[in-house]
Amino acid sequence: MRLLLLSLSLLLVPVLRAADSADFQTIFNGRDLAGWEGLPGFWSVRDGAITGQTTTEHSLKTNTFLLWKGGEVKNFELHASFRLTGQNTQGFANSGVQYRSRVIEPAGFVLAGYQFDMDLAGRFTGMLYEEQGRGILMRPGQTIRIGAMPDGQKKAPVEVIATTAKPEEILAAYRSGEWNDLVIIAQGNHLRHFLNGKLAADITDNDSAKGAASGVLALQLHAGQPMTVQFRNLQLKVLP
Repeated sequence: MRLLLLSLSLLLVPVLRAADSADFQTIFNGRDLAGWEGLPGFWSVRDGAITGQTTTEHSLKTNTFLLWKGGEVKNFELHASFRLTGQNTQGFANSGVQYRSRVIEPAGFVLAGYQFDMDLAGRFTGMLYEEQGRGILMRPGQTIRIGAMPDGQKKAPVEVIATTAKPEEILAAYRSGEWNDLVIIAQGNHLRHFLNGKLAADITDNDSAKGAASGVLALQLHAGQPMTVQFRNLQLKVLP
């Protein structure tokens, strides 16, 4: 009987995995930028990856984004891989995945809202940053609760409740200059960021005025020194 149950469980595993994977939508075809839109000349597809690049001759004065045209995201789970490289002597490269965001300057594809932050050195990678908004809200490896911002106050009230992992553990999980995996899970006002399997950020945003329940999804190309960011294996699942 034990052998029979074991055999049945082994048979069921592929079925369950297939059903689970079927819930995810591939939002990048690996060939071109169909379904995405951004500033011409800065975005392309190289070696099967969405590639954003700045050079000395072709630089940016402000951050710009490659916008997913598939509609707004609300409650979702996003899986992706990313790689940052810096073509400069400062070792600079910075990017992020923007979600539940809004377009504030259509011509330049400038966005505001939640961001899974990432940088070449790994100092900020995995934390929540709010572009064109409340700014840095935490450090990687923290569980935080964000309160409502009183009128006239410039800094959001943030309470650090616990740690998901030590900062050095998050940094050790990050592979600078190589491919890394991320997961973003957003359900209501609860947001979670995973970096290479490590829970890097656990956020409860109780500021209904500043927080966002839905918005656009996009990829960031940062202004500054020449750099390259690449994304591949983008999979999106809608959650209830």
